[in-house]
Amino acid sequence: MTSIVIAEDHQSLIDGLSLLFENDPAFQIIGKANDGQRLIDIIKKRQPDVVLTDIRMPKIDGIVVTKMMKRMYPTLKVIAFTMFDEQESIKQMMEAGANGYILKNSGLVDVKEAIEIVMKGETYFDKSLDISFLEEGNSTKNKKNILTNTEMQILHLIGEGKNSYEIAEIRGCSHSTIQTHRKNMMKKLNLHGKGELLRYAMDKNKYDI
Repeated sequence: MTSIVIAEDHQSLIDGLSLLFENDPAFQIIGKANDGQRLIDIIKKRQPDVVLTDIRMPKIDGIVVTKMMKRMYPTLKVIAFTMFDEQESIKQMMEAGANGYILKNSGLVDVKEAIEIVMKGETYFDKSLDISFLEEGNSTKNKKNILTNTEMQILHLIGEGKNSYEIAEIRGCSHSTIQTHRKNMMKKLNLHGKGELLRYAMDKNKYDI
């Protein structure tokens, strides 16, 4: 079971997230906070697996909390849950150690998917975000290195001509999870469309780079 703490200063949103998880035995909400100081106190006391946190909160903002708590609890997974889609906000949260970034206007199912992905050790970005700026200035070789092990394995299967359904069956996960990985890889590598990703994957397999 994945234990979750939610930090959000709008109670109605906390209530909505609570409803999402209350009937799912795979998840358990073990704490709720309306400000950054309360969030720190709950994390120290309960030590959850995942924290969903807003960025702008009373007392202490989510960026500072993330930086502090990731230093104290390196295995803690933190997902920014925010309305801010500006590059600076994304950059600051990721530099603070966040494992994911999702917008509040995303569907609740996307929130659950984000948690599942970060718990596997991967990074999750909201599907509507353009994160190509995170890799600006990197060479093509360095861009490959930002892919996670799972993404590299999926990329190899794409290069072999496997489609998303076949990859999902091989890896024992859902088709939507593979689609999310595809989108994240395209964002990280600044590729556009399935055709570019396929060509990239085939070239990588060909030259084994």
